[in-house]
Amino acid sequence: MAMADVTVRGAGIFGLSVAWACLRRGARVRVIDPYGPGAGASGGVVGALAPHVPENWNEKKAFQFESLLMAEQFWAEVADISGLSPGYARLGRIQPITDAAGLALARAREHGAAQLWQGKAGWHVEQADNAWCPASPSGYVIRDTLTARLHPRHACAALVAALRVTGADVAPDGSDEGRVLWATGVADLERLNATHHRLVGNGVKGQGAVLDFDARDQPQLFADTVHIVPHADGTTAVGSTSEREYNDPTDTDAQLDAVIARARQAVPALAEARVIARWAGVRPRSRSRAPMLGAHPLHPGAFIANGGFKIGFGMAPKVAQVMADLMLDGVDRIPEGFRPEASL
Repeated sequence: MAMADVTVRGAGIFGLSVAWACLRRGARVRVIDPYGPGAGASGGVVGALAPHVPENWNEKKAFQFESLLMAEQFWAEVADISGLSPGYARLGRIQPITDAAGLALARAREHGAAQLWQGKAGWHVEQADNAWCPASPSGYVIRDTLTARLHPRHACAALVAALRVTGADVAPDGSDEGRVLWATGVADLERLNATHHRLVGNGVKGQGAVLDFDARDQPQLFADTVHIVPHADGTTAVGSTSEREYNDPTDTDAQLDAVIARARQAVPALAEARVIARWAGVRPRSRSRAPMLGAHPLHPGAFIANGGFKIGFGMAPKVAQVMADLMLDGVDRIPEGFRPEASL
């Protein structure tokens, strides 16, 4: 290809999404990752695009809300151009309510969502009367209509295909040309840690599993700290753990067995479902817990998109938009709490 206008280092969800946004604005784009697309945390199996609770509103929650609303068009375009399905659908989520205090809080948040979600999505308290619904001690559940799902691996594959169809170069190696974005996850956080007096970020291991159970048209569930996500391919994913200490970043163990057991306990329909895949990987978490977006602290003139801990896929459409604004047009719409300085 001709000289690139943008070089993206890292083919996880942030790198691929920013590359896509830049390409759609006419830039010539190169993506470089020696391990291949979705090789790290973005190659997971769960894919729960779930919102923060509608209260104590802040810039992080507002940014995520906007991104979740952008997602349908973002992924529809990727699917149309790539010919591959990312598995996206906004089918909502159900959460059981355990007791009277939880019920009162859920009803308060129902009022908060009516205001903060601007009528574009709802947070409703309902009676637990759905066969797919997990057992609820209070007899009530929360159903929100903002939560969506996709299949992380399929989404990365669709983005790579869309990039290549429209002329981008996605390769294991290459030189930096044009504006350079570093989106290399935990590896880059470790480099930042080595040059600063306090922890900038770290990797948190997560484990998930795929069950042979077809509930593709059902909402996802969140019960007993477990995400239960029916996928478009006729499987159901469950996860995940959050492990700060680990020896093998890709090994699954008894902690995943416990997640599967809790999912089966919460949803009896899953009791006999066969486990067809197990996954583990390390997710980048910045010290501020928000994405790190903006000028790269270690590479003068370069940019960073990192730290999308647990919410990377949900944040990706908006992250792609603001980073393309900054890199291509010099327009800075990054929230203050997302700048690298917030974690340094």
